[in-house]
Amino acid sequence: MATHASALKAHRQSLVHRERNRRYRSQLRSTLKEIRTVIQSKDKAAAKKQLSQAISLIDRMAGKGIIHRNTASR
Repeated sequence: MATHASALKAHRQSLVHRERNRRYRSQLRSTLKEIRTVIQSKDKAAAKKQLSQAISLIDRMAGKGIIHRNTASR
């Protein structure tokens, strides 16, 4: 275990960031599942709305570095 104060703080921060990123990734997976379901139901209006929300979430996550920007562009 680290003994320097700065290393201890960095470790605490990494734990907080890991949990936050885990929530974001879970939210992304749920959003992608929802949009796939809406697309299969052939409801165009709902699909467009869901797609814009998904794109916004993906862009936000790529901007924060949670997912790689090339992954987001796919």
